[in-house]
Amino acid sequence: MRNIPIAKPLIGDEEINAVVEVLKSGMLAHGKEVEAFEKEFADYLGAKHGIAVANGTAALDVALKALKIGPGDEVITTPFTFIASATSILFQGARPIFADIDPKTYNLDPNEVLEKITNKTKAILVVHLYGQPADIKSFQEIAEDYNLYLIEDCAQAHGAEFGGRKVGTFGHIAAFSFYPTKNMTTGEGGMVVTNDDELAKRAKLIRSHGQAEKYYHVELGYNLRMTNMAGALGRVQLRKLDEWNRTRNENAARLSEGIKKISGLVPPYVDPRVYHVFHQYVIRVEDDFPMGRDELMAKLRERGIGTAVHYPMPVHHQPLFQKLGYEKDCCPNAIEASKRVLSLPVHPAVSDEDIAYILETLKELAS
Repeated sequence: MRNIPIAKPLIGDEEINAVVEVLKSGMLAHGKEVEAFEKEFADYLGAKHGIAVANGTAALDVALKALKIGPGDEVITTPFTFIASATSILFQGARPIFADIDPKTYNLDPNEVLEKITNKTKAILVVHLYGQPADIKSFQEIAEDYNLYLIEDCAQAHGAEFGGRKVGTFGHIAAFSFYPTKNMTTGEGGMVVTNDDELAKRAKLIRSHGQAEKYYHVELGYNLRMTNMAGALGRVQLRKLDEWNRTRNENAARLSEGIKKISGLVPPYVDPRVYHVFHQYVIRVEDDFPMGRDELMAKLRERGIGTAVHYPMPVHHQPLFQKLGYEKDCCPNAIEASKRVLSLPVHPAVSDEDIAYILETLKELAS
């Protein structure tokens, strides 16, 4: 039986050799490979500073700490995301405030955000979900009008663009993840990105024990450094990112061409202002499809097609947030999306034959 995984890290001889060279050098911890990766990644985005960290969650935490978000502050974000977007706010002693999503893009809706602003609001944390940039120009305007920080969660959006400009460069600070399922990987890893010299300086201190120079500690910090092995891997992956993103777009276009002809399935909407990098290819299963989303998922799995649900429960419905007293009724678009979305394989290892098989299987299940 055919086996098409939902995600597949692409690790070749070039990546393996780069990591082996680091192992041979004996310089395994944060060093020249990481510093080179930081510069190359920042240059790729058109940003001034890249600060590499241990993972994407650490990148969010460091970004928020660099902005001095703290107790009593509110940060508006989306409930339709991976939980780290919200828990990183809790770790500051601040309160996540959830605003609803645009039902077409699944990204945070600027009009909903406007309704949530109070005198306690300190920042907006915007997630570029599935690799599609949010309406970031609108969020820039809101942040400017209300004197708020703008934080970009780019964990799924490496190389994505809004109006020809790469995400991660619109806000005061941004966070990226290099988890193995992302469009590029360092195994585990993350990056804080900013054009602000002072924020970059603070992020570097927080990342490494608050250490301004060796054994001289000026504030409270962690050890969240990236290893040289991860840095070497990231440098090779970054060189391949644009080609891989083009392949994701080609695969997505072929999938959409077939899926739009199947009644009851809705292919992803792409905002004409953006370059979507399809970290996930997410369809919507409507009521007129012969079976529900979860049954469709099971049938596809039986036929060797990997699928996933991103995400089956909005963040404010999670037990953690229910214990914190969050209302279940808010954000109806996010609740509805969680019942209907289904991710299909779109990564660069998916072949034309795989796509034909996926479409053929969906047509068969629709009949």
